[in-house]
Amino acid sequence: MVWVVAPGDHREQSRVALANLLAVLDAHGAGPEHLVRTTIYVVGDRDDLVRAWDVISSGLAPARPPGTLLGVTVLGYPDQLVEIDGIAALP
Repeated sequence: MVWVVAPGDHREQSRVALANLLAVLDAHGAGPEHLVRTTIYVVGDRDDLVRAWDVISSGLAPARPPGTLLGVTVLGYPDQLVEIDGIAALP
């Protein structure tokens, strides 16, 4: 069963997706400074992309990994608005 948090809330979904990414990095002895690339998928309009980007970029600071922010029409689960793909080079 898949549970999507905060249906309709780009900021909260971004916060939770980022927390999940950071937890996985931490479990492998890495942090945001080890990210070499991110891709952020956001369902919605340009303002929704900015809302998601603001949460994610501030949550990664001071690291500024290269990234792509993409607006998409749909993601894999009902009510899912944000997805983050991160590639890290582990120490």
